[in-house]
Amino acid sequence: MNQPLALFEAVGIEIEYMIVSQQGLNVLPVTDQLLHQAAGSYVNETQQGPLAWSNELALHVVELKTNGPAKGLTSQLAEHFHQHVQQINRMLDDLNGQLLPTAMHPWMDPDTETRLWPHEYNPIYEAYDRIFYCRGHGWSNLQSMHINLPFANDEEFTRLHDAIRLLLPLLPSIAASSPYAGQRYQGMMDYRLEVYRHNADRIPSITGHIIPEHVVGAEAYLQTILQPMYRDIAPLDPQGILQEEWLNSRGAIARFDRNAIEIRVLDCQECPQADIAIADAIVSVLRTLTTRGLPPIEEGRLSKTFLDCARHGDQTRIDDGTYLRALGLAHTHAGTAADIWSRLLDQFGAMQKPHGKIIERILANGCLARRLYQTLGDQPDRDTLHRVYGDLTDYLDAGELYIE
Repeated sequence: MNQPLALFEAVGIEIEYMIVSQQGLNVLPVTDQLLHQAAGSYVNETQQGPLAWSNELALHVVELKTNGPAKGLTSQLAEHFHQHVQQINRMLDDLNGQLLPTAMHPWMDPDTETRLWPHEYNPIYEAYDRIFYCRGHGWSNLQSMHINLPFANDEEFTRLHDAIRLLLPLLPSIAASSPYAGQRYQGMMDYRLEVYRHNADRIPSITGHIIPEHVVGAEAYLQTILQPMYRDIAPLDPQGILQEEWLNSRGAIARFDRNAIEIRVLDCQECPQADIAIADAIVSVLRTLTTRGLPPIEEGRLSKTFLDCARHGDQTRIDDGTYLRALGLAHTHAGTAADIWSRLLDQFGAMQKPHGKIIERILANGCLARRLYQTLGDQPDRDTLHRVYGDLTDYLDAGELYIE
């Protein structure tokens, strides 16, 4: 049996992309055909060297992920993701398809266009669909990046969980990329998180406040977070199909099956280079936070800052003195979320090159949602949305930041 990995000894990255048609940019439900082309049969996952490709609930979404834990967030890892994006784009040529980045399709109608994955694991997706109706934006029109960080024991789990829940409120401010859905501006930088936090309203314990509760150790996590969910969904899931750790829809979830915590609130960016740079910024700050005694701020209070950041992105005003002190900043450091990120990274964010330069450009120009909004405004027409999101497919394939 392998020894569990220690804090920050490795990292796992997952990035989801939409498959869309090359001309119209409409969602194209062909992930099963892509994976069949890569593996020779209808599989839910295929290992492709340093990365693996897998399905998601919706048939137009493909996930690229590290093939096991990676040793670090290197520029080589970003390039692996970029090369696989290009490889998939070439394979999709035969299907008149291509990958589209960002966290939401700007005009998809999920009620009529959603097709669920029909192959292996389909009973899980059918159970979700039966209980929650998975044809809304919060289920079938959302693409994210997940960061998986390991822990070796209960003590490391608690320190990592405390640090992640403290930093979670700030994450949408740097990663928001979903201001448009249903062919209109939704009034916030990270609309994906708005629909995501309501996708399981039928059973509120599944999502909670998005910010997880403060717990000490695995047993407390089981009693406080997991068991209430399993109990609440049991009348609708008598066969126990969904009563697993992954039912938890908080913004960070414990995966005791692999001794890791999975951060789930990050929108997919315009290219893997930006995703990996953002992941590196987050991990750099978490490294320091895990070395400190952190106050157990109540999740409702953290959730307020989180929702503010989802709405206003990089321009969110952060002036909660208790929160700033917990991050190691003085109340006099109150400012925009971009300011807070700059201060955190200046103080204890030893980032790798070239990720630091990418983060500097993101903080100077705004999160991707901000940059899209500056181009498209409040009421973009379909032709303008098509042009700009068509440009994003080019930025993804080229591995470049979208900065006009």
